[in-house]
Amino acid sequence: MDEQSYLAAYDPSAFASPLVTVDTVLFSYHQKQLKVLLVQRSNHPDLGLWGLPGGFVELQQDPTLEATALRKLREKTGIAPPYLEQLQTIGNNTRDKRGWSVTVCYTALMAYQDCATHIDSVADAQWLDCATVESMTLAFDHRSLINLARERLKQKALYSIVPAFALPETFTLPELQLLHEVLVGKKLQKKSFRRRIEQAELLMDTGEKRSEGGRPATLYRMKAASGAYTFVRNLED
Repeated sequence: MDEQSYLAAYDPSAFASPLVTVDTVLFSYHQKQLKVLLVQRSNHPDLGLWGLPGGFVELQQDPTLEATALRKLREKTGIAPPYLEQLQTIGNNTRDKRGWSVTVCYTALMAYQDCATHIDSVADAQWLDCATVESMTLAFDHRSLINLARERLKQKALYSIVPAFALPETFTLPELQLLHEVLVGKKLQKKSFRRRIEQAELLMDTGEKRSEGGRPATLYRMKAASGAYTFVRNLED
């Protein structure tokens, strides 16, 4: 039998297949707090619990897993993140009451003002403070997925300026440092932080300033390729 004949006769249902879903951990930053996007489940299992936006892969609609993630975000929240990063694939026979399940988890960080109006119009989707979410009962294994994404984001904050994706298009260095500190969970030395950012030439001076209660601070924006830059030493050093 040649390959063409084999494929023509092949029956995918001959082997048991796991449930395959995609979940997305979206973070944002607002009022000096890190927030995560959750949706309230309207169906069993875990009816009424809050969880991550996601859902099943549609074989006829989705050419890729990322396409599934973007489609489910659009359907459930109306949000289109600026990027998606694949976080981890998890599969076992306990995470979903319906059966053996695999989820491919994505994560991203985005500016609150780019999506707040979309979420305000969706009754069962909310940006919730990460501190509040820690005390909530979440659907499936979504708490562990959030914890994994949170740790990834901490490492991003130590080695890159990816956190700037959560700020407005223009921002000050103190605002950028404060966000890094929120994500890292500790204070960073001001002079060292500023020197490392300036030496890497990751930001563009807009020529504008904004008063923050004292001397007016310079407004910056990210350069096009800055999100892909990685510091040799982390920003704590």
